[in-house]
Amino acid sequence: MLMNVSSASADVDIEVHGLRPEELGEVLSGLGEVVTMGVSFGVFSLRHYNIDIAMPRREHATGRGHKDFAVFVDPFIGAENAARRRDFTINALMQNVLTGEVLDFFGGQDDLKRGVLRHVDDESFVEDPLRVFRLAQFASRFGFSVDPCTAKLCSRMDVKALSRERVFGEVEKALLKSADPSIFFRVLYAIGQSSVWFPEIGAYLSGGQDSGLSRVLSGAAEVSGKTQNKLGFMCAALSSAIASRGRPVSAWLRRISSNRKLIRYCDNTSRACLALLLRRRPRTIAARERLLLNIYDAADEPADALLLAGTVSRTQGVPGDEEKAALSLYLERVSRPAVTGRDLIAAGIEPGPVLGAAVKYGEKLRLMGIEKDEALKTVLKKYEDGEL
Repeated sequence: MLMNVSSASADVDIEVHGLRPEELGEVLSGLGEVVTMGVSFGVFSLRHYNIDIAMPRREHATGRGHKDFAVFVDPFIGAENAARRRDFTINALMQNVLTGEVLDFFGGQDDLKRGVLRHVDDESFVEDPLRVFRLAQFASRFGFSVDPCTAKLCSRMDVKALSRERVFGEVEKALLKSADPSIFFRVLYAIGQSSVWFPEIGAYLSGGQDSGLSRVLSGAAEVSGKTQNKLGFMCAALSSAIASRGRPVSAWLRRISSNRKLIRYCDNTSRACLALLLRRRPRTIAARERLLLNIYDAADEPADALLLAGTVSRTQGVPGDEEKAALSLYLERVSRPAVTGRDLIAAGIEPGPVLGAAVKYGEKLRLMGIEKDEALKTVLKKYEDGEL
């Protein structure tokens, strides 16, 4: 392989020339179950195989939207013309599987050796604005530099009409597959393309804080595999890094995603992270412990919040032993039996708002280390006194 990419993560793309779509479909059916992703586009795959099989095609933009393309399958277009519609020279490389010959019409091998992202064709490149984000994504994942002419071309492309799903797809790849995902956003900022989709991040970078973003996101990438939600953790790291006045900034994520679970995890984890780092520090050990337990109790994934705090913190040893000990204590206490709604109904409390308040109070007592039997008595006493 020309590029050192793990075989476990590498996609196999095959382009078949000289056969019509129906002829290719017939051939593939003899090899396995054919999955048709778009006959009119000449795109197929085989079930259970990580292989995309496509036919060469011509396409041109018919509007500004991401679906505004006219596509024509052309099995006889020729290898060079087929390669010309690719985005970057390194992606225009092909290998003849029958002879082993590498087909390089646009200098892709030299760009690969130099680690440079350079577009193939001025006219075809600008027809798909998503290539602006693909440029940043490849630069982030592979640590490649951007050819000045390509950067200039990208700076003039209109990305407003892109769908949020397509933009999110490139962000996700950058966050999950890069050693330093900050490169994605720094490239967009450098070519003047962060203002439409990521104005908050652009504003942060305009203050010369690119090294801080790099430190946080590269650190988060190293430990994200230990978390309950790797993508959410990376999003929370970004939101925490660009925090304003002690509050995480997550508007960028809402702009490109409607995934409520992801957004909640990002918001909750980044808030808990900053609460750990920016909290007041009571003088007594008992008071500090209570405060930490309450922070962890408000977190959906307290262990992830602590891990993120260690990544975001600029000070060695913060968070330290006290925060770690409090997390262990929290996890031990919430594993104990708690007062339930069923317990309280059996004791005579009717379903309703008061019951909900009683359950919450029981959970608070559990967090304080009070055993269930004693907690139940305390909750019922408070109920009888009309204090719930």
